[in-house]
Amino acid sequence: MTSLTPHLLLALALFAFVNSITPGPNNTMLMASGANFGFRATLPHLSGVAIGFGVMVLAVGLGLGGLFLAFPWLHDVLAVAGGLYMIWLAWKIATSKGMAGGQASGRPQTFWQAAAFQWVNPKAWAMAIGAITAYAPAENYNLNVLLVALVFMAVNGPCVTIWTSFGVGLRRFLDRPAVLKAFNVTMALLLLASLIPLTMEVAG
Repeated sequence: MTSLTPHLLLALALFAFVNSITPGPNNTMLMASGANFGFRATLPHLSGVAIGFGVMVLAVGLGLGGLFLAFPWLHDVLAVAGGLYMIWLAWKIATSKGMAGGQASGRPQTFWQAAAFQWVNPKAWAMAIGAITAYAPAENYNLNVLLVALVFMAVNGPCVTIWTSFGVGLRRFLDRPAVLKAFNVTMALLLLASLIPLTMEVAG
């Protein structure tokens, strides 16, 4: 197989869709940001996820992922760093006051913060390595890696937009401080719950 065939592209698009639309750290944070800050203010965060992950797939495919094969301990270091960072993010979400009196009491993630988060997001690493391993044929490899990254960006963008929009749609129900607080704490707990597989993997 010399390149991504139409059938392989379709399979890749389905793989990207399933992994992008299912709950995970990015989608949880985007829904919380949409609910707290609105769609427009969350756009940099949203764009950082979609573009940042595509760049990550490209980097992994072009050789960065090989570092984990050469130095397996790097995986554990990344897992611990990512876990600590997500605990901090969960605290930020839980203590966010969102919109109060028309003024945001906190700030959504910037484009660069969201893009950088992909590198400490265990789910993002699993998706990137899985996509390259399964859908980038060896012949014309660099071109295939580029296509995989572009397909992921094309699919991931609408998926994370759906999660952000869902959060925005909840804003009308979160106009009371107590309700908003409960929502943010729930989102923080869901983000922490996403650490359970990571914790089990490191412990094992």
